[in-house]
Amino acid sequence: MDEKEILKQFEQLHPSEIANELKKIKKTDEDVFFSLLENIPDDILGEVLLELPENIRDEGYKSLSIEKLTDVVEELETDDATDVIKDIEEFDPKKADDILDGLDEEDQEEINWLRKYEDDEAGAVMQTELFSANINETINDAIQKLKQLKNEGELENIHQVFVVDDDQTLLSSISLEDLIVYDFNLQFKDILKDNEKFNKPLSVKADDDIMEVVKLFEDYDLSVIAVTGYKNRLIGRITSDDILDVAGQSATEQMYQLAGVNDEFEHEDDLITTSKTRGYWLFINLFTAVLASTVIGLFDDVLQQYIALAILMPIVASMGGNAGTQTLAVMVRQLALGDIDDTNKKEAVKKEIFISIFNGLLFAVVLGGATAFWFSNMMLGVVISLAMIVTLFSAGFFGSLIPLVLKRFDIDPAIGSSVILTTVTDVVGFFSFLGLAKVILM
Repeated sequence: MDEKEILKQFEQLHPSEIANELKKIKKTDEDVFFSLLENIPDDILGEVLLELPENIRDEGYKSLSIEKLTDVVEELETDDATDVIKDIEEFDPKKADDILDGLDEEDQEEINWLRKYEDDEAGAVMQTELFSANINETINDAIQKLKQLKNEGELENIHQVFVVDDDQTLLSSISLEDLIVYDFNLQFKDILKDNEKFNKPLSVKADDDIMEVVKLFEDYDLSVIAVTGYKNRLIGRITSDDILDVAGQSATEQMYQLAGVNDEFEHEDDLITTSKTRGYWLFINLFTAVLASTVIGLFDDVLQQYIALAILMPIVASMGGNAGTQTLAVMVRQLALGDIDDTNKKEAVKKEIFISIFNGLLFAVVLGGATAFWFSNMMLGVVISLAMIVTLFSAGFFGSLIPLVLKRFDIDPAIGSSVILTTVTDVVGFFSFLGLAKVILM
C-alpha cells in the first residue's frame, strides 16, 4: 500500500470521504492508518478526525503528538476546536491542557469560554467567528472588511451580516443576497429604517436547549442563527452543518435506546464489551418474558382443552407489540422535537388512544371472522376479537403514557420505554385473551 499515492488521492477528497477511506485502511493495516494521520495536512486533519467514529478518533488523538494536535486545533473553527479539546480531555486531561497552552491567548480564551457550556446547550455548538457590522458603518466598509477576513482565512460559510450597535447588541440580521441590492454607500441604519423585515432578527440564548434550536432551524429553514448573551449582546452563531450533526446524533441515540442498545459501545471493536452491554438489556427482557409466561401459566387448564388458543396467542402478542411500538416511536420523536408539551400532551394521548381503538375494532372484525371460519368456532372468534380490542387499546394507551411519565421524572423517554411497553402489552394481551377464553368457552 503506497502511502504517497494514497495521500495524493486524499487531496481530491472531502474530509468525510477521507475519513471513510481511513476506516477501511485501519481494518487492513493499522500502521499505515497511523502513518497517514501524521502526514495529512493540518488544515484538513481536524475535520477528518471529527468525521471518524469515536473509538477510532480517540486512537488517532492518542497517536498524534501534542505539537501536531496543537497545529490541527489552530486550523479549526472555535466550535470544532473546542470539541477536539473536550474529546482529548476525557481520556488524557494533561494532553488536552498542553495542547491548549500551545495556542495563542485569544484562542485559549474562546475555547475555555465555550467549554463551560453543557452538551445540551446552544453554546456547545456555537462558533465565535462571524461577520458583523456596526449600524453606523456603510455597506461598502463592511464588504471590504469581509473580503479581508476571507482572504486571511478568518471566516468560512458566511451567509449573513449581523448588525450591532456600539454595545454589541444584536439589532438585525441581513442575508448577503439582500445586502448586495442596496447602494454600497448607504449606512446600515438607513436600511433598517426603510425596511421593517430586518428589524426582528431570529436569535437564541447561549444556554437555550439545543433541541429547541434544532426545531427553530427546521421551522424557519435556517442556514445560520445568531447566539446572544447578556443584554442581547451578539456572542456567536450556529450554522446548519452543526445542527444537522446534532439532529443526526439525537436520532441515532433514540433509535439505539429504543432498542436497548448503547450507542457508545456499538462502535467498539471489542466484541465482548459490546455483547455485555447488549446482554444487560436482554437480561431485563428475560425477566419480563418470564412474567408474561407466568400469566400464561395461570391458564394452563384452558390451553389443555383448547389447543387453538396456543396457535392464536402469538398473533395477539405480535399485534399488541407492533401497535405499541408504533405509538412509542411517534411519542418519543415528538417529545424530542418539542412538539408535545404540557399544553397539548392530553390531546396527543387522546389521538393515540383513538387510533388504537379504531385499529382494534378493525382487526377484531377481520381476525374474529378468520378465526371463526378457520376453527369452525364462532365463540373462539368472539374471544380473539375482544382480546384484540383490549390489547390494541392498552398498546395505544401505555405506548403514549409511558414516555410522558418518564419525561415527567426527567428520564429520557427513549431509555427503557420499549422494555416496559413490551411487558405491558404481553401481560395484558395474554391475560385478556386467555381470561376471556376461560370465561366464554369454559
